[in-house]
Amino acid sequence: MQATVLVPTYNERANVGAMVHSLAKVLREGDRVLVIDDNSPDGTGELADELAAELGFVDVLHRERKEGLGPAYIAGFAYALAQGAQLILEMDCDFSHDPNDVPRLIAAAEEGADLVLGSRYVKGGRVGNWGVVRRLISRGASAYTGLFLQMGVKDPTGGFKCFRRRVLEQLDLDAVSAKGYSFQIELVYRAVRMGFRLGEVPITFREREHGHSKISRAIILEALYDVARWAIRDRLPGRRSS
Repeated sequence: MQATVLVPTYNERANVGAMVHSLAKVLREGDRVLVIDDNSPDGTGELADELAAELGFVDVLHRERKEGLGPAYIAGFAYALAQGAQLILEMDCDFSHDPNDVPRLIAAAEEGADLVLGSRYVKGGRVGNWGVVRRLISRGASAYTGLFLQMGVKDPTGGFKCFRRRVLEQLDLDAVSAKGYSFQIELVYRAVRMGFRLGEVPITFREREHGHSKISRAIILEALYDVARWAIRDRLPGRRSS
């Protein structure tokens, strides 16, 4: 099953080259990497083009402006599906997600899971170098999401995923409303409600070493609001998410 790894970037010049070369070591023949650049002012897109010219398995999707994680991934999904990918992976460019874990997510999908989550909070998963406050925020977000959405998922907020093609084809991506990191939660929530089979693979998550985190207070508040809104909406008589 041919896999395409989607790597969204905005000001990731310090990371994108190393990430692509690391993926080259673990991907199989025929697998691809798609860099999705939101017109980074630091030249990330130009460097990605150089990598694509050097490495035949790399494609670059240039977007006109930064609109959030959700729109970037949705554009990447459309591109990968049009190119015939059977498995589509999401991962961060900053090495928070270990490229060496990519084959494990692919294997879980090939063994039958429709959506595979790289999980920090199942047995064997861990967070590497966060402080106490960041750990509490992450755990609290997972507990909050679990309380409202009742998905039965240990790590619903993570961004390391592998989708079978049919999941993305049936999710109605045009109806996805979240633009920030709550986009990750919304995709899992929709997949669960549609009855797709989920799997969680333990991973170790590490804080980035280069560049700056894109998470802000506004993004956190958006996620809290979205989770509560979806839960209330889908508990109203006659309402369900599409």
